[in-house]
Amino acid sequence: MRIAMTRKIPAVALETLESSGADVVVWPEQLPPSPEQLLEHVEGAAGILSTLNDKIDGSVLDKLPAVKVVSNFAVGYDNIDVDACTQRGIAVCITPDVLTDTTADFAFALLMSAARRVSESHQSIARGEWKTWEPLGYLGQDVYGATLGIVGMGRIGVAMAKRAAGFNMTIVYSDMYRNEAAESELGVEHVEFDDLLSRSDFVSVHTPLTPETRGLFSTEQFKKMKSSSILINTARGPVVDTDALVEALKSGEIWGAGLDVTDPEPIPADHPLLSIDRAVVCPHIASASEVTRSRMAKLAADNVLAVLNGTTPPRCLNPEVLTRD
Repeated sequence: MRIAMTRKIPAVALETLESSGADVVVWPEQLPPSPEQLLEHVEGAAGILSTLNDKIDGSVLDKLPAVKVVSNFAVGYDNIDVDACTQRGIAVCITPDVLTDTTADFAFALLMSAARRVSESHQSIARGEWKTWEPLGYLGQDVYGATLGIVGMGRIGVAMAKRAAGFNMTIVYSDMYRNEAAESELGVEHVEFDDLLSRSDFVSVHTPLTPETRGLFSTEQFKKMKSSSILINTARGPVVDTDALVEALKSGEIWGAGLDVTDPEPIPADHPLLSIDRAVVCPHIASASEVTRSRMAKLAADNVLAVLNGTTPPRCLNPEVLTRD
């Protein structure tokens, strides 16, 4: 059987797939394949180990009749049309859980960096601007005892709340579904979205990208936030209207931002967001620890092999396709 990997990921994935006797092909370039290159690369493959760069929809799948499983090297799957896969009997798998704590660590690191102007002050030193200690230099926002609003109290949202609890933060959250376990364990409070915006010193986004969450943060929402507040986004870039965020930061409607994801992504070097000192922007690396990325790679490979071997994969979004004749 042929399995196509669309990017080079930690070696354990290739080792796992090859140990099964599969014919594995790996995209050799650093940059992801174009749509045309993707089709050529995965042609004839029964399994695809994809990344979030690969758009896999019905028009692509129609040209790939041999595919039985698409395993995304990510917890998110907005690059895959799950309904189109389900209609064609193709299993869609992801890699949750293994990246939860690493991502939450990074989200809190962004919060701290933005609040205390770590990146901004480092860049000032690198430019040779540090001449003496300044009583009013780089005054930031306190974290300990502040109010954190979490948008999306799933696995990563809960992990973020646990870290915030260590800083004696008041934690409120907004979600379509109540997380009563988190409320009981962590003392978090479920509130309406607008209430969260007005009360929070920090707003951390942990929601998937869906039609409902696309553009969830735009001009109207920023106007409801505190002028001293900081937005943290480690979810997906399009959840935040980037142009509206730039204006909110420039006008002082909000104080700062810490972003691991952007829209567009990658963000151009000349984008106005990157000229704002209080915006900390990183290249989608929240899960990028050596151990976690290796665990993600192993899980993604295990998902592929399980489906192709007729067993239940560890993490499947549409398990109903596994029982079809």
